[in-house]
Amino acid sequence: MTLSRRTLLGTSAAALAGAALPLSGCTERREPVAVVPASSTETNVLQEATDMMLNAYPESASSAGIDTGQYAALKSKLTDRSPEGQAAIESDTRTMLARLNNVDTSAMEAGDALNIEVVRSVFERTAEGFDLPYGDVALLNSNWSYRNAPYAVAQNVGAFVEIPSFLDSSHAIANASDAEDYLSRMSAYAEQLDGETERARIYGEKGVILPDFLMAKTLGQLRTARAADPASWGIVGSLSGKTSDMDGDFTSRAAAIAQNEIGPAIDRQIAAHEALAPKANSDAGIWAKPDGEAYYDWALAAGTTTNMSPDEVHQMGLDELASLQAQMDPILKSIGYSKGAVGDRMTALSADKRYHFAKGDEGRAEIMTFIDDTVADIRARMPQAFETLVPGFLEVTRISPDVEAGAPGAYGGAGSIDGKKPGHFWINLRSTDLHNKFGLADLTYHEAIPGHVWQGEYTFKQPLIRSLLAFNAYSEGWALYAQQIADELGVYEDFPVGRLGYLQSLAFRACRLVVDTGLHAKQWTREQAIDWFVKNNGSNPEEVRGEIDRYCAWPGQACGYKVGHTEINRLRQRAEAQLGDKFDYRRFNDAVVLGGSVPMTVLGRIIDDYIAREMAG
Repeated sequence: MTLSRRTLLGTSAAALAGAALPLSGCTERREPVAVVPASSTETNVLQEATDMMLNAYPESASSAGIDTGQYAALKSKLTDRSPEGQAAIESDTRTMLARLNNVDTSAMEAGDALNIEVVRSVFERTAEGFDLPYGDVALLNSNWSYRNAPYAVAQNVGAFVEIPSFLDSSHAIANASDAEDYLSRMSAYAEQLDGETERARIYGEKGVILPDFLMAKTLGQLRTARAADPASWGIVGSLSGKTSDMDGDFTSRAAAIAQNEIGPAIDRQIAAHEALAPKANSDAGIWAKPDGEAYYDWALAAGTTTNMSPDEVHQMGLDELASLQAQMDPILKSIGYSKGAVGDRMTALSADKRYHFAKGDEGRAEIMTFIDDTVADIRARMPQAFETLVPGFLEVTRISPDVEAGAPGAYGGAGSIDGKKPGHFWINLRSTDLHNKFGLADLTYHEAIPGHVWQGEYTFKQPLIRSLLAFNAYSEGWALYAQQIADELGVYEDFPVGRLGYLQSLAFRACRLVVDTGLHAKQWTREQAIDWFVKNNGSNPEEVRGEIDRYCAWPGQACGYKVGHTEINRLRQRAEAQLGDKFDYRRFNDAVVLGGSVPMTVLGRIIDDYIAREMAG
């Protein structure tokens, strides 16, 4: 690798200056909120890192509910996604990493040293990402840290996908000033679109262009949104609803920004991708891009927080899949599915109308009721699994129809640190066929309770920066472990088909290990990946197509789930072996969540400390 992305963006941006975009669409680097002066103490180093992250990614302050007081100025801002803005974030990252590397942790309390180590690990991995000549490095961005992408814009990457739902769910409006900040962010959103458009052009000149099937999907989403009246867009409606009882012309002003700023920025993004589209090909994996092998090595390490090679991850997926299907086989036989491979029998089971929701809005209502009932049941069981409980503040929300075509089946996350905004379980309802009655409960445990929403609330007990940081393998590994907890609490005792759904979900994540490495390291085609996945796991083909497209845009991310889950169970087995009769299920689960989100390498030390405390007690 001979050219860093910072150099690439700097030189390319200079060459394009004045020609690529109209002056009104350019994004200037915003003046940062005051940062705590440098200090030799670990407390101030962490504060500096916190301020740097929040200045770089102001969305994080709103999502965490801390866009007040010293961070109030961030409420009107969004991340600078232009080439210049990303270069500035890179520079700040390297400066902060040097500060962290100069901290001597040898004399610190164990907890303080752990905080420094965890934060340093994120800055190190992020700096490594910036060493690559292209891509969207999201590790420091708590809102979207789970996805690192080689593309500035894709069907599931970019401001168009992320900002409207962010403003709707995370930008609180209590007064006219908050509404003014929302309008400022609408204008900043238009600037983000233009910044990403410029980066897409720059990457395109170097051969980093969306595969043709992702290009078609991305353009389809952009065109569909643009075809609607901007005044009817959700980004306008959200503000209108939040200010309906306030004096002021907020709705009309928002509609004007949508019409005059955001709409033209989307047009420019469409035009840029239309210009790149003839150069797109069907190569699905990052291997086909410049420095593709190096990019995947980094993305896989970032996604798993391990040093596992693609071959090791691929084989792990095959082994885990075989083990899980060995558990599924007797259950399938017990309900009359005895012939053929496990994947084929699960395909047959998924066709059983007894487990389907109705079509259309009737089925969508059934799904939402099903989720509500599932949440109520599992919430009541939480004292059996944890000594330390959290509120589990949750809202179930449909993914916006504007972007659901390119979105995953569901996703979730905790609410704000101040407890004012709930966590969300976003569910994709573009088609009720995406979900079935033997798998939806398990999905709810993963995304909501005791999964992402539940686990995320434990991070609020950490120092602020630890609450903002997230590690894909930890959070997704925990969410799979949360599904396991539900099974261990007996939710499927009277519904063995539901346990099949749970095991199939784990097998689904094992398949991801095989398919992600297949696409990006073994040069699999998209169709090859889809066919392998459907055949071996019996998954819904429509769901799998969306999943494969996601892996193509987010290399390595999908591998974090099963790698993290397997590591948590390995550590639990170690604790059980060493503690014997002293092992307590609830206290182990507490140890994993109360230690906060950490790399897998650090989680082992946290569990070792837990084992030592239990033995001493």
